[in-house]
Amino acid sequence: MSQTRTYQVRGMTCGHCAGAVTAELEKLGAVTAVVVEVVPQGDSLVTVTSTAALTDDAVRAVVAVAGYELVGTPSR
Repeated sequence: MSQTRTYQVRGMTCGHCAGAVTAELEKLGAVTAVVVEVVPQGDSLVTVTSTAALTDDAVRAVVAVAGYELVGTPSR
């Protein structure tokens, strides 16, 4: 059963930023899809679909590796 959650990410302003975050998230084995909505003047939205539950800490860690910050509470 798949799980989809949407996260707010601070600091992403362009397609390159979205690509960096997507690449890091795809390294998490269970991730099957990543959709990024870049909001240049605010917090961008990253929707992650996975085949297994991902912890917020795991997502936060890979987003940080890409150079960005997970903020707020993820929505389901």
